[in-house]
Amino acid sequence: MSRSPSTPVERAYAASEAITRDQARNFYYGIRLLPPRKRAALSAVYALARRIDDIGDGDAGGDPSTAGKLAALEQVRMSVRQAREAEPDPRDPVMVAVTDAARHYPIPLGAFDELVDGVEADVRMDDEPGASAPYATFDDMAGYCRQVAGSVGRLCLGIFGSRPYPEAPAYADALGIALQQTNILRDIREDLGNGRVYLPTDELARFGVDLRLDDRGNLPDPDGALAELIRFSAARARQWYADGLRLVPLLDRRSAACATAMAGIYRQLLDDIAADPPSVYHQRRSLSGRQKVGVAVKALAGRAPGGVRV
Repeated sequence: MSRSPSTPVERAYAASEAITRDQARNFYYGIRLLPPRKRAALSAVYALARRIDDIGDGDAGGDPSTAGKLAALEQVRMSVRQAREAEPDPRDPVMVAVTDAARHYPIPLGAFDELVDGVEADVRMDDEPGASAPYATFDDMAGYCRQVAGSVGRLCLGIFGSRPYPEAPAYADALGIALQQTNILRDIREDLGNGRVYLPTDELARFGVDLRLDDRGNLPDPDGALAELIRFSAARARQWYADGLRLVPLLDRRSAACATAMAGIYRQLLDDIAADPPSVYHQRRSLSGRQKVGVAVKALAGRAPGGVRV
């Protein structure tokens, strides 16, 4: 029987792990494959990233106005600066855990600022009618993905550690960007309902997509143009997965299993969406718990998405 956490730092980690277990519906299947110290550190990173994301989505409580969200995000920036100086607010268990994790692992805390930048862009998008499709090209969209997800990949790499290799951070970045592209395709309907469009404007025009919701809140696609764009986007995202998964051989076995499981769940989701694009027109696609466990088991056995052994 494990003992109860007795020190403030232990309690901080316990609080962060509880957040991760409760809210990391996909990531936790990978995080749980890590040894205890790395699992605790990555849970702290996830809990702070989740806080930032929840502020942007209006799910964190507090003032839901644009000004209130921006103020809350600025408070996160201040908290991260305090973490860099090893002076977290002792009343904030997540920041206590993040600060302690950064003492033990080379976590690039500046990546949290990039994540805040991306979420601020979301908040400002919500407040600017007519600016709901701000990404003119894929490169613009990829820049946003780098902020909100590539940053998380690099934070994870700080905890995983890797064999010395100059491209390791770029691979971690690419893997995060691949995951975010999957999120964008999964959440087209939900995002549009919230006034957000992430698909590049030039590609919407090239494929002839009229992106809108019908009177039932579903995505109409009478000529299949949106389905064609989704399949095209999924094929491109697979290339980002292939690039990002070059990171895996540079990691120790348990860290490799964690990264492979997280990537594998999202890659399987991407494949499911590409096989049936209209399935996202009326629902939010996800894998079953059994499917996620299956991906995690394969990851622990050393199999990356697509059955490739690493």
